[in-house]
Amino acid sequence: MNQTAGHATGSAARPRLLNLSPLAQLRAGRMPLRLTQLFVGLTLYGLSIALMIHGGLGAMPWDVLHVGLAGRLPFAIGVIMVSVSILVLLAWMPLRQMPGLGTIANALWIGVAADIVLRLLPVAAGLPWQLAYMGSGIVLNALATAMYIGSQLGPGPRDGLMTGISRVTGRSLRLARTAIEVVVVAAGWLLGGVVGVGTLLYAVAVGPLTQFFLPYLTIALEVPEATEEP
Repeated sequence: MNQTAGHATGSAARPRLLNLSPLAQLRAGRMPLRLTQLFVGLTLYGLSIALMIHGGLGAMPWDVLHVGLAGRLPFAIGVIMVSVSILVLLAWMPLRQMPGLGTIANALWIGVAADIVLRLLPVAAGLPWQLAYMGSGIVLNALATAMYIGSQLGPGPRDGLMTGISRVTGRSLRLARTAIEVVVVAAGWLLGGVVGVGTLLYAVAVGPLTQFFLPYLTIALEVPEATEEP
């Protein structure tokens, strides 16, 4: 997704989303706040995944693949998510992407959080609850995405794959994201993953919603030599 922080109208500008190296991310200060926001965001991301899965109206694109794999392999879905995240990180190597602390935390923690919530959260019973799970899952996922991106500790594994492919091929971020998600949804569906209206609504709504939340959740950093994320 486009990770550009917006600016407030009026005299005060919103904090900028900066393009920092992994080392610069750690040196940029405000670490207690940034780490807290990062892990709250990743935990809420896991909750949003569980809401969409237990809602039964269609999982998020990557979770279509995760659910399909979980149905074929003797592992919990959280283990599948962590394993896929690690494989995606390995795919960064030829793209010359550098993971940050937030990237590693994203790869390892979201699957754990999702597994915990999936065990505790009841499956939605009836269409009204299914719609509530789906709607809250999409909005919560956008909020969670803005939180972990706004902590400025590195993109998630799948975000980095998208930006890396875009940079290497010269194609737009939108095209790179669309191509990746079409492939993972098709593979997940063939494996038995759940594709539905929730999958489509997520694909349409999560980008604009994340863009809405991001300016309010981007933590301001004092790094004079950094450039703003394109």
